[in-house]
Amino acid sequence: MATTSSARWSAALPLAAAGAASVVAGGLVAAFTAAVPSEHGAWVAAYLVLVAGVAQLGLGVGQALLAPRPPSRRLVAAELIAWNGGSAAVIAGTLLDAVLLVDAGGVLLVFALALLVRGVRGSGRRGGWWLQLYRLLATVVLVSVPIGLLLARA
Repeated sequence: MATTSSARWSAALPLAAAGAASVVAGGLVAAFTAAVPSEHGAWVAAYLVLVAGVAQLGLGVGQALLAPRPPSRRLVAAELIAWNGGSAAVIAGTLLDAVLLVDAGGVLLVFALALLVRGVRGSGRRGGWWLQLYRLLATVVLVSVPIGLLLARA
């Protein structure tokens, strides 16, 4: 049986790895598009780093460490699929000018966010100011999704 600490890190790993890979991908997009700057290239790089990368990493690791008990593999898999599927849909929809695809991606992101926030429910005093920081990150992402959906229509 895995210890609680190793179970927590095991639960954090999928979202942390996907987040880190997204940060690297964003950096690569920025490097490749530097020679021929474009609005879409800069946006994709920023989205990969900030939303698909840093936010996913922070929320995934935060959930694993703050939750009253380590998140189940099933929950983490659902979050991973929804977050990265949503991000892929937002990016593809933006590049293809397919607003419905962007909307579908936004819905998946909100679903993943709901799962991630629900995952730390019951943390209470255990989380302290880390829990408040986690909630702040979740709120920033939640507020940015509808703003992004509106901007996709502009």
